[in-house]
Amino acid sequence: MAHDCSIPVIQDGIYSFDARGIARRFRHAAIFGALNALQPGETMRFCNDHDPLPLLSQIGQFFGERVRIEYVRREPGEIVIDFCVAS
Repeated sequence: MAHDCSIPVIQDGIYSFDARGIARRFRHAAIFGALNALQPGETMRFCNDHDPLPLLSQIGQFFGERVRIEYVRREPGEIVIDFCVAS
């Protein structure tokens, strides 16, 4: 079953972020801004058309253990990742 990133809030504390609709030059800044806005215990469910390995490395370096990265779906053309903020 495919994930629908058009739904803004999936359930309490999980917020969708669809990177596919953001211009490439603004994506990383928008993602980091969204992650900074999350409160402890909240999750950003990130959707993209490719696996953003360089971005994941940058997030790991910047946030460290504060943000946990969990793949929800990892298929060609459809990547869904939960970024979970530690409580």
